Amino acid sequence: MQATVTDHRSDVAVLHLRGELDADTSDQLRSTLAELLQRPVPRIVVDLTDLKFCDSVGLSAFITAKQVIADRGGWLSFAGPNPFLLRLLETVGLSRYFAIFPEVEDAIAAAQL
Repeated sequence: MQATVTDHRSDVAVLHLRGELDADTSDQLRSTLAELLQRPVPRIVVDLTDLKFCDSVGLSAFITAKQVIADRGGWLSFAGPNPFLLRLLETVGLSRYFAIFPEVEDAIAAAQL
């Protein structure tokens, strides 16, 4: 899995994930999220467009991060999941816990409301 971050506006970071997120690659995700959590009010859009697979270890990294983010008044949302990932998020109940948008731009626009 590859993880890159781009900033949109001064307060929204987009975390672009590519490849497969599983037990072998989750440490990289946790490290990247830890850096983003250093921001005073973390606002993160996770771009899932190029993520092909995610297992429970990857999902747990997002859940842990969301708890820290919420405590700081920020948010974390998902954008662009493929049908497999969308079904996974819905099946495990995370679609009620995270906002999910079709495109990164939609998630950023929602952040401005």
